[in-house]
Amino acid sequence: MLGIDPDPGKLWEDAIGDLAESRARLVMALADVERSAALDLGRGGRTARLEAAAAVLAHCLGLIDAAGPACVAIKPQLACFERLGFPGWLALEGTIAHARAHELLVIADAKRGDFPGSARAYEQAVFGGIATAYGPSPGLGADAVTQNPLLGRDALAPFLDGAREAGAGVFVLVRTSNPGAADFLDAELAAGGPLWERIAGMVDAAGTPGPESGLAEVGAVCGATAPEHLARMRELMPHAPFLLPGVGAQGGSVADLAPAFAAGRAGGLVSASRSIAGAHEALGGAPGDAARAEAERLREAAWALG
Repeated sequence: MLGIDPDPGKLWEDAIGDLAESRARLVMALADVERSAALDLGRGGRTARLEAAAAVLAHCLGLIDAAGPACVAIKPQLACFERLGFPGWLALEGTIAHARAHELLVIADAKRGDFPGSARAYEQAVFGGIATAYGPSPGLGADAVTQNPLLGRDALAPFLDGAREAGAGVFVLVRTSNPGAADFLDAELAAGGPLWERIAGMVDAAGTPGPESGLAEVGAVCGATAPEHLARMRELMPHAPFLLPGVGAQGGSVADLAPAFAAGRAGGLVSASRSIAGAHEALGGAPGDAARAEAERLREAAWALG
């Protein structure tokens, strides 16, 4: 799976060499919004944000063109687009549309977690379905979303309900790939076992295995940087698909992830972002060629485990 975490300071120069198409897309979209809503989006800062968003969009389109054929999905990090303001959200929508054209699934890396009422609004932004006077709003139309469970079952419920209504899925953070995950997720509970095991039990109880795949619509984010936990995770969540971030730049290795694939090849989704987008820095050559080569290498390694 292709993680998309665009850093405006580390974009592919060849992809953004000609911004005409990306800039035109965003200019037209912004003009439509301003005209229909009679908005002034701030002329002083709009140009800079527009140019940054156009460059990010161009980079993302090039990344999908290069590495998309070796992937089953993209995982755009919403914060990387949201920090660019409204033009960034348009760049996100353009990135998703391009992924759809390549027949890729879209997993919105949002990690939302809030009180139930706000969670419902976050869910609608990702999956759509909110009724308006002009018909239902499509939202981002994502196929799945990452979700923070630490506010409890009632805060998670709107995402689960919304995903089922949309025919989508939810990946719950069980044990993340960052070093700080140990601060809380590994903490021992008074009833015994670490906190992440309690979350894993909730994930297993929330999902319903599909009749053909045997996999549930509720999955788990399980960091590839702590593979020693994967066998226990698979024991606790036999039907959950595992989203496995942390391969490459964070130090995780596909070779260590075999327990995640005990449920079959579809049981694990290996996610790599910087190691694909920045592959040319290590391998040399054109960014697109290096990205394709790294994505194909990771795909072959993952399929060998299933």
